[in-house]
Amino acid sequence: MKPFIVSVAALAFACLLAACTEKASITDSEQMTQQNPLLAEWTGPYGGVPAFNEMDTTLIENAMDQGMAMHLAELDAIGANPESPTFENTILAMERSGKAIDRAWTYWGILSSNVSTPEFRLIQEAMAPRLSDYRSKILQNESLFSRIRSVYEGDEYRNLTPQQQRLVWLIYDSFASEGATLEGEAKAKFAAINSRLAELYTRFANNVLADEEGYVTWLTSEDLDGLPDSVTNAAAAAALERGEEGRWAIVNTRSSMDPFLTYSGNRGLREQVWRKYYSRGNNGDEFDNNEIIKEILLLRDQRVGLLGYDNYAEWRLQNRMAKTPQRAMA
Repeated sequence: MKPFIVSVAALAFACLLAACTEKASITDSEQMTQQNPLLAEWTGPYGGVPAFNEMDTTLIENAMDQGMAMHLAELDAIGANPESPTFENTILAMERSGKAIDRAWTYWGILSSNVSTPEFRLIQEAMAPRLSDYRSKILQNESLFSRIRSVYEGDEYRNLTPQQQRLVWLIYDSFASEGATLEGEAKAKFAAINSRLAELYTRFANNVLADEEGYVTWLTSEDLDGLPDSVTNAAAAAALERGEEGRWAIVNTRSSMDPFLTYSGNRGLREQVWRKYYSRGNNGDEFDNNEIIKEILLLRDQRVGLLGYDNYAEWRLQNRMAKTPQRAMA
């Protein structure tokens, strides 16, 4: 299933430039994928693999914009289908759509999770409101949602397999719980909140990453008590990367912190490393997240209020195992 449609937990998605609302023809789509290798169909073993050798930060923004435009055009075509809504021509058609954005999103995820250079973080911040708008365009596509609701409420639904019924429900619920049933001013406000949250989520994550990169605990040979060779070698390599040969560095990441806390015999240093890690985004500097957290909580509360929920926990849990905050606490 498309992560943009079904995953209500995703931090930030959705939106395009105004040009992205124009429908693309088959020829246009082929042209797009030829022009940007990050949109091209995968080749090679296992049914095709990403073109890692083509992955380039300078291409990703264009790939995402074009992929979203193509997906929106496909969904518009499904919504405009003159035939009566069915599982085949609506639900399965949606599942088969968005191949180009799926491929672009794979590279985006790699760059975000494994590379995340300062240059890419600037792209993330620029893309956040466009991704949010893209998602809003999907979730507020009235003709598309009307067809989804027709399948969900129609006679055909009773004759579908349990797996098919589950898929229909997941897609219907992802739209309904994300404001598809809202109208007028409430719908516009819901989209605006989502756009702002996308920006805040991106800034929050980048601030945490900045503190991971910016804080280091430096060790001398006297501070290595209890550390196995694997930890000291990793710390020496981290120091060498920072131009400090002959020293040892415990960097502000879990993979560096956890082994040090496990083996170090120096309690004072253990506390210092622990506090640096758990103070990410909470250091009162340009990367501080406290005001961002306040705004996120306020906007979340406003957003679920538009849907008729008393609080964010009620909305978040309504399609989870616990169902209610009370059951979760119990």
